[in-house]
Amino acid sequence: MEELLSQSLFENQKEGSIISGVVTEVRQNEVIVDIGGKSEGVIPASEFIDTDDINVGEAVEVYLEKRENRDGRPVLSFDKAQQKKNWENILTQCEEGTVKPGRVKAKVKGGLIVSIGVDAFLPASQIDVQPPKNLDQYVGQTYDFKILKINQERRNIVISRRELIEEQRREKREELLSRVQPSDVCKGVVKNITDYGVFVDLDGLDGLLHITDMSWGRISHPSEMVKIGEEVTVMIIEVDRERGRVSLGLKQMNNNPWESIETKYPIGGHIKGKVVNLVPYGAFIELEAGVEGLVHNTELSWTKRITKPSEVLKIGEEIEAVVLGIQKEDQKISLGIRQLEENPWDMAKHNYPAGARVRGKVRNLTTYGAFIELEAGIDGMVHVSDMSWARKVNHPSEVLKKGDEIDAIVLDVDSSQQRISLGMKQLQEDPWSEIDNHFKIGDVVSGQVTKITNYGAFVSLKNEIDGLVHISHVSEGHVEKIKDVLNVGDEVSARVIKIDRDERRIGLSIKAASYDPEQLEAEVAAYENLKKDQELTSLGDILDEATGGN
Repeated sequence: MEELLSQSLFENQKEGSIISGVVTEVRQNEVIVDIGGKSEGVIPASEFIDTDDINVGEAVEVYLEKRENRDGRPVLSFDKAQQKKNWENILTQCEEGTVKPGRVKAKVKGGLIVSIGVDAFLPASQIDVQPPKNLDQYVGQTYDFKILKINQERRNIVISRRELIEEQRREKREELLSRVQPSDVCKGVVKNITDYGVFVDLDGLDGLLHITDMSWGRISHPSEMVKIGEEVTVMIIEVDRERGRVSLGLKQMNNNPWESIETKYPIGGHIKGKVVNLVPYGAFIELEAGVEGLVHNTELSWTKRITKPSEVLKIGEEIEAVVLGIQKEDQKISLGIRQLEENPWDMAKHNYPAGARVRGKVRNLTTYGAFIELEAGIDGMVHVSDMSWARKVNHPSEVLKKGDEIDAIVLDVDSSQQRISLGMKQLQEDPWSEIDNHFKIGDVVSGQVTKITNYGAFVSLKNEIDGLVHISHVSEGHVEKIKDVLNVGDEVSARVIKIDRDERRIGLSIKAASYDPEQLEAEVAAYENLKKDQELTSLGDILDEATGGN
C-alpha cells in the first residue's frame, strides 16, 4: 500500500516544479536522490557547492525537469531548484549596484557564468582590470561581484568583478598618494612596457619607471631588464599629488658607480673592458655596469691612420686600455689603446736627426708633396719646393711616382706633430750658388723644349736648370702662337740674354743665337725694355703661368 501511495504521489508531481527528495548516495561525480518514483534521480556533483556538506538521508529540494528519461529515471536539478527559489529573492532583495558573492560555474562565449543564487553573466571585459587570456583559471573560484544590470523579463543578470577591483584600487591609490615620499622603497608589478619606460602597478597606484632611471649602464629598450607581470622593487623618486603621478627609479637601488670613479680608475691606470658601441669617431668601452669610456680614433694607434674604429675593433671584444682623463660631472672617461705601446715618435729625433741621409719608398702623393715611408708607421714628407734646386716642380708626380725608392736629407723633426720634413734637392749642391761658372750673358746654349706656355717656351739646360724663351725672342718675324713655331721635345740653340739670381731664372733668345755683339746688345736691351713696359712683368710670373702645362 505504501508503494502504491508513493507512486500515486509521484504521478501527481508536475514537471517544472520544485519537489522534495532524500539523498540516498553521494558519489565522486554525482549525488543520488529519491523523490518517491520508480527510480532514483541522478544530479551532477558540480551543482553542489561542496558535496562534503551533503549527507545520506538528508532532505533536499530539487527541480523536476522530466519524470522519466530513456532509462526510466527522473531528470532532476538541484541548481535549477535553487535558482527558481532565489530568483524572487534576487528581485526583492537586490538592485543594480548591489554587491553579492558568487561562484564561477562555467566558461561560455564572451565570458563566464557565475552563480549568485541564480545564474548571472560575467563579460570577459568585466573580469579584471586587464582582460585575462585564460578564462578557465576562474572556473570554481568564489569572488564578490557587483550587479550591473537586471532584466526581469528575460531573467538575465549582468555582473562585474572589475568595477569592485577598480574601486579598491582607487581607494588604495588615494591612500598611497597621501603617504608615499621620495626615497621610499616599494614593490610593484610591471603593468606595461613602452619604448621610453615601464609602468609599474604599486598595488593600485601606477608609477612610471623611465628608461634613464632603470640602469646606470647602457640599455636600448626597457624590455632588456623587465617583463610584463614581473615583480620589481623600486624607489620613489618624485610624487606629484595634484596630478596623481609617481616617478620611479630602479638604478637608484644601487650605488652610483661614478661616485668614486677617480679612485677606481686613476689617470694613467690600465683597465680592462668590453667594446659595447662603435661610432664614426671612436669606440665605447664598458668598464663596469653604468661606466663607459671612449677611445677616440686618434688614440687607437701611434702609427696607423685609422678612419673608423671598426678597422681594429669589434663589438663584444674584450680589450685593455689606459685611462687618459675623467670628467666626473659629465660622466665621461677618455681612454687610449696606443698608450699600451711605446710611442715610436719619441725616438724620431734620435733615429732621424736633422742632416741625416735616409732612404724610403714613396707611399703617397699630394698636391704639395710626397710622403716617404721611413719605417712602419713613420713617414717623412718632401715638399715640392724641396725636390729641385733649379726646376719649378708644380706637382710631385713630375718627379716621382708611388713605389719609387728614393734618398733624401732630414730637414726637421717635430715629434709632437708627428712630422718629419725631408729634402731631395739637398742631396746635391745648389747649381745657382756657382751660376757664373755655368752661364754668362751671351753664351750660346743647347737644350730641349720641355714646356710651352702662352708667353714662351721652357728649355732644359745643363745642371737641371731651365731657361725661358719669351715669344718675342723666338723668331725675327712676329709669332702669334708659340705652338706654331716650337713643340715639346724640340732641340734648340739659344743665347743667354738674362741671368736673374733673385728669381733663379735664365732668359734665352733663339733668334739671337747667330747675332753679332751689336745685335746681341740690342736684344738684351729689348728684353730689359720688355720688362720695364710690363708686357712681361716678371720672369718669375711667366714661370708661374707655366703651371698650365704644354
